[in-house]
Amino acid sequence: MPALCRDCLTQFDHARRCPACGSPRITSHAELWDLSIAHMDCDAFYASVEKRDNPDLRDKPVIIGGGRRGVVSTACYIARIKGVRSAMPMFQALKLCPEAVVVRGRMDVYAQVSRQIRAMMEDLTPAIEPLSLDEAFLDLTGTARLHGRPPAVLLAGLVKRMQLELGITGSIGLSHNKFLAKLASDLDKPRGFSVIGRVETMDFLRDKPVRMIWGIGAAGQASLDKIGIRSFADLRRWDRADLQARFGTMGDRLWHLARGQDDRRVARDRAVKSISNETTFSGDIADEGLLDGHIWRLSEKVADRAKAKGLAGRTVTLKLKRADFKLLTRRLSLPDGTQIADRIYRNARALYDQTDHPKPYRLIGVGLSDLIPAEAADREGDLLDPQASRRVGAERATDAIRKRFGEDAILKGRALR
Repeated sequence: MPALCRDCLTQFDHARRCPACGSPRITSHAELWDLSIAHMDCDAFYASVEKRDNPDLRDKPVIIGGGRRGVVSTACYIARIKGVRSAMPMFQALKLCPEAVVVRGRMDVYAQVSRQIRAMMEDLTPAIEPLSLDEAFLDLTGTARLHGRPPAVLLAGLVKRMQLELGITGSIGLSHNKFLAKLASDLDKPRGFSVIGRVETMDFLRDKPVRMIWGIGAAGQASLDKIGIRSFADLRRWDRADLQARFGTMGDRLWHLARGQDDRRVARDRAVKSISNETTFSGDIADEGLLDGHIWRLSEKVADRAKAKGLAGRTVTLKLKRADFKLLTRRLSLPDGTQIADRIYRNARALYDQTDHPKPYRLIGVGLSDLIPAEAADREGDLLDPQASRRVGAERATDAIRKRFGEDAILKGRALR
């Protein structure tokens, strides 16, 4: 059976250890040399960057997020072992892991590392579809002829190079389509390399929970639970027409995914249509002060991502999910567009104030859409708010200070709510 050493990249027949270097980090699969669709996902990306830049954090649990009254953005694997998860309130995370070091995120640094990883991917294939700063699909079909090595070897070489040159580890999922490649990349994190072949697809999926399907959240899972669909085997028992009748176009997609079928192509530089961030609370929240703090934090994150991409948006969106799972979405158009956290927050907060509030809420999100280049935005003054231009200038100055001295150099009191 074909096998690959992920440390020295030697190719050989199956063995417990690499015959060349003795490493036990072996990937072996009957279709290893025949598959070419991959998903690469960095391991605890933000936390890994912080540990790389501060070696004192290497063996400590690290949480990326706001102050004690904020929420967790992400956490390293040491903290995850203690139960810390993304979107968890910080006070709860620190109860589970009181020894954790809390670090405020540095989006500009993460964006820079992401660009370096993208350049390494470009050396392998032009068919790259980024999903976020730390993950992407790659199509390496036909690259063996160019590079003289199968896609599996090229991918192992990619994550090895990431670790050696950037100090960042990643996990690879390799399969025959995007859906299965993404599933595979989550099977053995961190530093994993998992393969799902064509022959085993149906057997592999049979007993897996349908919540593994990317895009099925808590509400979608609840809808499927109501009709007895919990596993892929349950899903396969439904006729295609019945799924379409009940779930529309998503029903047709579910029918295909139940059989491991996904004909989506890896689309290079898929146009970014929106920038958003949301958080699901571990417990429903009705306190307006806490909700306001979340609106500000999410607005900052959206602004940071927009600035990292050189984009702005002419539509601000606020998303609220009630305790009964009903979703409320409100939008507001801006004449000139923005990437400024203060403007995003003020408009998102205005949308919140205009909404009838049968609280509590279980989820809140803020987004920008109708995207434009950053240089075309934030030009107009606001006749109804003469201090707006001053606040924009203050935020630009704050960005410069944070870039030089770190994210903790300046904080708004609102962020600590």
